[in-house]
Amino acid sequence: MASSLSSLPPQPTVTRPLHRCYSQFSTLPSWRMLISAQDLIFPYQPLICSSALPPGKFRLPLQVKCNAQTLVSSDISQGTPVRPTNVLVVGATGTLGRQIVRKALDEGYDVRCLVRPRPAPADFLRDWGAIVVNGDLSKPETIPATLVGVHTIIDCATGRPEEPIRKVDWEGKVALIQCAKAMGIQKYVFYSIHNCDKHPEVPLMEIKYCTEKFLQDSGLNHIIIRLCGFMQGLIGQYAVPILEEKSVWGTDAPTRIAYMDTQDIARLTLIAMRNEKVDRKLLTFAGPRAWTTQEVITLCERLAGQDANVTTVPVSVLKLTRQLTRLFQWTNDVADRLAFSEVLSSDIVFSAPMNDTYSLIGVDSKDIITLEKYLQDYFTNILKKLKDLKAQSKQTDIYF
Repeated sequence: MASSLSSLPPQPTVTRPLHRCYSQFSTLPSWRMLISAQDLIFPYQPLICSSALPPGKFRLPLQVKCNAQTLVSSDISQGTPVRPTNVLVVGATGTLGRQIVRKALDEGYDVRCLVRPRPAPADFLRDWGAIVVNGDLSKPETIPATLVGVHTIIDCATGRPEEPIRKVDWEGKVALIQCAKAMGIQKYVFYSIHNCDKHPEVPLMEIKYCTEKFLQDSGLNHIIIRLCGFMQGLIGQYAVPILEEKSVWGTDAPTRIAYMDTQDIARLTLIAMRNEKVDRKLLTFAGPRAWTTQEVITLCERLAGQDANVTTVPVSVLKLTRQLTRLFQWTNDVADRLAFSEVLSSDIVFSAPMNDTYSLIGVDSKDIITLEKYLQDYFTNILKKLKDLKAQSKQTDIYF
């Protein structure tokens, strides 16, 4: 270990306290990240991280030389302040990101979307009225130009399933925060995971927690929002398979999750952004009630009017699968995502009291949709469409 450290360039002397994020990835070496506001001075200073992905030491490749000093808002350099309505949404094509974009546009914001170069362009964002710019968090040199003229960054990005978790969710986010700091971004909204500080054994949750700390140390004006779960995710996981009479996969875990509609999350986020009392605070957004997997399936069965073909996977099987996938380097990413099996077996409730949050941002709890109402609206609409299609099919039948 000493020889690997000796090959790295000397580190700057740090004279202020450091946040230390510890993560024990099962039997692998702990992941310790030394982060401080001093690391945010341009040109980038290298960060030393002890990571279990892969095991050993690595240095974050943030040698961007981001030209931030010359790019720092030409508008500002000429005396024209950046308008608070100029926002950049990172992760705009995702489940939450697209709702953020749509709601912001509806409320009169000038929305710019950071999207990776892709074969199928995100034309729907342009059709809505957003500006799409190409950039990639895994390539830090592409970030600075996308931030010119931006007042607020809304960061709802996460890595793709096939990518190493640390590539986007740690290295990319650190680069984005550093660029935002250097270029004078006025506010940074970051979405995290509820209880991420309580589960260092889960790589993504530990990375989210460390990113929270990094953002808090950066000096940026920020809002951190921890989320429990999206209602939208339940459609593909449970509602559609039940309607199509396919297998529904569930677990025997007692874990309860307070799902929230992403449209409500988007609305509450924009309200919080406009409220100075929320600046530099950590909020948790949770739905009105926490549900187990079996309760969600039962609700879908009742609304669909048919039974589900449920295949139950014991949590112990998921944990065993995770241990097996950790034996091979090429399956490490799969093992990291299966680490959530540790959370499922912990009998934890992913929920939080919302009364203080509603009071702080001035929202009535009655305006938040419940899971029953959300799924009822979905099944009512889809069953009506299926009935109409069936009626049309009968009208076009030809008998000889």
